[in-house]
Amino acid sequence: TLGVCNGCQMLSQLKTIIPGAQHWPRFERNLSEQYEARLVAVEVVDSPSILLRGMAGSCIPVVVAHGEGRVEFADARDAGRAALALRFVDNAGCATERFPYNSNGSAGGATGFTSEDGRATILMPHPERVIRSVQMSWRPREWGEDSPWLRMFRNARVWVD
Repeated sequence: TLGVCNGCQMLSQLKTIIPGAQHWPRFERNLSEQYEARLVAVEVVDSPSILLRGMAGSCIPVVVAHGEGRVEFADARDAGRAALALRFVDNAGCATERFPYNSNGSAGGATGFTSEDGRATILMPHPERVIRSVQMSWRPREWGEDSPWLRMFRNARVWVD
């Protein structure tokens, strides 16, 4: 299962019926108090996510477009228990809470999570909007036509087979 942006918000509200998602946060209004849309960078964190398999450690540009993406945990202890999958990074590749690198103000740059078994992944950024490298404002030549985000969808296909 993949929940992006509004799908992320919806699935986070359904966490009680998703095995291994009980520590997921809810997503609240951005600290900027407005809708934010831009290209930012995220780091793929080592996690059990089926969709992000083989991508850990990658810092990749991605589109954000949301007004309610700030991570908020009902219980502060859940912040350390939730399986983090993505976090905003600055130009040096360091996790950040600083605007505009972190478009919503989430603590630790958190912007994506996965279930304990990796079968459900939620994220606020929009990787589906940048599956071709030409959709990015910058990319290394060696990426060719496909952006690194296409791997996420290829991972889904491999898992289904």
